[in-house]
Amino acid sequence: MTNKPSFSCDYMEGALPEILEALLKTNMEQSPGYGTDSYTASAKTKIREACGTPDADVFFLVGGTQTNATVIRAILKTYEGVIAAETGHISVHEAGAIEAGGHKVLTIPHYDGKISARDLEDYLRNNLADGNRDHMVIPGMVYISQPTEYGTLYSRAELEQISALCREYKLPLYVDGARLAYALACKENDVTLKDLGRLCDAFYIGGTKCGALFGEAVVIPQHGLIPHFFTTIKQGGALLAKGRIAGIQYDVLFTDDLYLKAGKAGIDAADRIRAVLEEEGYELKFGSPTNQLFVALDDAERERLSDEVGLGFWENLPDGRTIMRIATSWATTDANVDRLIEVLRKH
Repeated sequence: MTNKPSFSCDYMEGALPEILEALLKTNMEQSPGYGTDSYTASAKTKIREACGTPDADVFFLVGGTQTNATVIRAILKTYEGVIAAETGHISVHEAGAIEAGGHKVLTIPHYDGKISARDLEDYLRNNLADGNRDHMVIPGMVYISQPTEYGTLYSRAELEQISALCREYKLPLYVDGARLAYALACKENDVTLKDLGRLCDAFYIGGTKCGALFGEAVVIPQHGLIPHFFTTIKQGGALLAKGRIAGIQYDVLFTDDLYLKAGKAGIDAADRIRAVLEEEGYELKFGSPTNQLFVALDDAERERLSDEVGLGFWENLPDGRTIMRIATSWATTDANVDRLIEVLRKH
């Protein structure tokens, strides 16, 4: 234990009190396993309604890497790969989980974490025109995240352009929503759950980073699009025997807009910190409007700040400075924000 407040990531605390209360209240109940219980059924109904996808298949997995690996493996044929940004989570920070499952991540350029419809179309056209295409990994789906790895957001117009291209080329579009609550709560955002429901072939609603103990809710808007996905989940060792634990959490998260409220708490904290960073002249990178802030620091400033608050390493810059991440969450307290602001003002 330490008294030094940490902003190194957004999944350091346990869970929202409402979730813990529900888990405790139902703890000694007996229920069928593997997500066939009434709580999970209720959570699925609420998610379908929120996403405007009444026929959607909904499944609950444990964590983001597990979810990405399972969905991608289920969609792709053995000779196919997944298109993603160079900075995409599956490209960089999942330890080769997709490749370990037998599929190559096919990277294209990014702009502050986002891919463009223009670059995607160029890639697909060039692939189709390549005389050696039959000797290559064939693109079989497209992966993006909302927010991106850099905390930036796709607009509805950008998502519509990418979705239209995917449908033109008959490629499933999959959206990683590990931090989706913070995107939905951000004032700069114009993409809703219903937009995801109509524009994506699969996406997940993140819980681990958004107020749950663990859990990610996979939504497949078109019923049966991924045949036998339940079996694929089990085959990959990702099926929870006590499935109701995830179901109860999402049943609570999708009651009385708790999921959005959790996201707003993280955004409100980030906005306070962002305002002080700008006021004090710190250099913010990537233009992230969400719960992740990326600040460029020289060695002296990085060491000074790190002595008093926990920050997350992001990357080294060519000029010798370091980009450090400040991440807020549903659990970030006013007291910890006040402390960070006090430290930031000392420079």
